[in-house]
Amino acid sequence: MMTNPEVAILMLCLFIVLVLLGFPIAFTLIAMGVGFGYYAYYQGPPEIFSDIFNNNIFYLLNQNTYSVMENDTLVAIPLFLFMGYVVERANIVNRLFFSLYMAARNLPGSLAIAALLTCAVFSTASGIVGAVVTLMGLLAYPAMANANYNRSFASGVICAGGTLGILIPPSIMLIVYAAIGNLSPLRLYAAAVFPGLLLAGLYIVYVIVRVWMNPKLAPKPNLDDVPPPSKIYWDLLVSFVPLTVLIALVLGSILGGLATPAEAAAMGALGGIILAVIYRSMTWDKLKESVFLTAKATAMVCWLFVGSWTFASVFSYLGGHDLISDWVIGMNLTTIQFLIMAQLIIFVLGWPLEWSEILIIFVPIFLPLLEPFGVNPYFFAMLVALNLQTSFLTPPMAMSAYYLKGVLKNQIELIEIFKGIMPYLGIVIFTMVLMYIFPGIALWFPDYLFGVYVP
Repeated sequence: MMTNPEVAILMLCLFIVLVLLGFPIAFTLIAMGVGFGYYAYYQGPPEIFSDIFNNNIFYLLNQNTYSVMENDTLVAIPLFLFMGYVVERANIVNRLFFSLYMAARNLPGSLAIAALLTCAVFSTASGIVGAVVTLMGLLAYPAMANANYNRSFASGVICAGGTLGILIPPSIMLIVYAAIGNLSPLRLYAAAVFPGLLLAGLYIVYVIVRVWMNPKLAPKPNLDDVPPPSKIYWDLLVSFVPLTVLIALVLGSILGGLATPAEAAAMGALGGIILAVIYRSMTWDKLKESVFLTAKATAMVCWLFVGSWTFASVFSYLGGHDLISDWVIGMNLTTIQFLIMAQLIIFVLGWPLEWSEILIIFVPIFLPLLEPFGVNPYFFAMLVALNLQTSFLTPPMAMSAYYLKGVLKNQIELIEIFKGIMPYLGIVIFTMVLMYIFPGIALWFPDYLFGVYVP
């Protein structure tokens, strides 16, 4: 008979196999948790049929469901989602993209730069990678294709820019991480500001340098029909300022301690509706669609949490966490070796798995090891947040590529998209190296706002 830690490892391996076979993640987690949990908490043969359900796993599942429903941190998720969907459907992003394009028209790869800047701004208003990539695929890719941009180059810009939503606040991923790691979402948001800006800035620098070296990738736009500068900057002011002011108010109220993430998200959702009304682009149908999509995405996140907490509880009860912790500590690694090993594992997991699976299942395995190795949990969170960008950019899963392929259909081959995103994968890794060398990129701002972190 297998020992309990062996059962835990079997549980983990079987979960990965089932996910790769295409089973829904949330319900696979619940099924695995209940199935193996029934074994873990087994109390002997039932005397009557009703005793079959006399097992602590059902109580654990019930308690986890209740805990998710009453978690104050998770309340911000539907509100931020609603804010993003309202902004997306109000055509605000369309205005922003073309205004930025006109303003950057004299730079090499101006359409690509405008797409990256729009992705960065929209990501802060949305935090939904799929929504950003899909919308920009419908909006920016046709514009770049009409300007004779290289198809692979154009697709790489959109896929990479769209993934910024899981790093730049108010990222949904950071809220999930805060709940999993029992960390302050305020500190996480503050820690993500400069890494997010740095990554977006490096993307833009890469585009400019690459187009400067090979102008055929992104031919200069036709400037015959360019509006006068006064109109360009007025359009930019009208489209850019209201949205950035709304985002600044939301993030500023969180980082300044004036509002909780949930309260700030509610303010952002209301602000998104007001902007849509001002732009005369909000209809009753669009509002209903935004509510429906918010409810759908929120339900998915909630069931992911119920399943992951049940799975993690059973995995830990069977001795899985202790087994892995003892194995890692027994390797006598230095702190930097531990960090590199952890990030390499997460990077490799990004090939077959999505960020939600990696974050919910595998990150909790590393969290108890941070204290023995003396690692700041917020610094580790930023390394993970950067690393999780690769789960959207690394074939064969590379979900951002599939999002884009889904909207472009026969306009581009999937292999062309993969080729286009590979340079950005290198930029993500380079940014992580910079953070290893200069931890202050992530830690200076939260320490400045909230004081030096003390475990």
